[in-house]
Amino acid sequence: MRDRPDDFDEGLLRPALHAYGIEAATLEYAPVGFGDFHWIAGGRGGRRWFVTVADVRRQTYEGLRLAMETAATLREEAGLEFVVAPLRDSGRAPLRRLDRHRYAMSVYPYENGTAGDFGDELPPTERARVIDLLAALHATPPPLSTPDRPLELPGRAILEQALHDDATLPWLGGPYAEPAQELIASRADLLRGRLADFDRLADKPGEPVVTHGEPHPGNLLRAPGDRLLLLDWDTVGMAAPERDLWLVARDDDDLARYTEATGRPVNRQTLALYRLRWALNDVAEFVEWFRSPHGRTPDAEQSWTGLTGTLDDLAA
Repeated sequence: MRDRPDDFDEGLLRPALHAYGIEAATLEYAPVGFGDFHWIAGGRGGRRWFVTVADVRRQTYEGLRLAMETAATLREEAGLEFVVAPLRDSGRAPLRRLDRHRYAMSVYPYENGTAGDFGDELPPTERARVIDLLAALHATPPPLSTPDRPLELPGRAILEQALHDDATLPWLGGPYAEPAQELIASRADLLRGRLADFDRLADKPGEPVVTHGEPHPGNLLRAPGDRLLLLDWDTVGMAAPERDLWLVARDDDDLARYTEATGRPVNRQTLALYRLRWALNDVAEFVEWFRSPHGRTPDAEQSWTGLTGTLDDLAA
């Protein structure tokens, strides 16, 4: 996130890092990603760590703990070296509460490298490498902690409520609330149609595997030694392999490569289903954002661009 959390006490971080044996000489806010908040902790001698603070109202603490435990187990026990997994604290926990109800922290070894952006288009050679990583992940026996990731649309209730809102009762969250309400009202028929498409496509998918959930270029890190790493494992879980593949595969060669590596044919209908699911849930998250208190900040501007762009994509 580019915006720092207004109601978070950064003074909680240094004491919490002690549980990892880290004495942070410096803490620098890192305005990257979207959803969580990040800092770079520096220790004496130049060593660094990447610190992530999550608002566990967005997903439950227990759900996030299971995801972090799964990522750590995939790295430690399954030997998947491309998994950038959280470190464990003195109690062997991969996630640590910072307060009673809202914020939790995970800590990662700092990896030098170059990360991509969500909308980047990978060249075919790099797509092939990502598909190979996904094939290895999908072939790995799931750790006991692996959450299920149901096919249902998480933000459906929010979206349907917005589509049924009384237009005479304005949204009052902030400067983007009224424009967002008007935009959703103008695209109501489109959204209802895409929800119907989702229901039509949501046939029973194939056998679930361990999926990352968001293996897009923004979660790839090109590290020294020609290593390609996968970041952000908070959405890891059991689902059809197409949950990952729609974000990576672009042509028949990509799909054939995956099938050759795994013996699994790729279901194109399920690819389309997960693509549509992503877009509809993005719209729901942006609606929730603009109906909630917000200002005219870089993150709000990015959300507005995301909402308009996603609706245009749904209309295409």
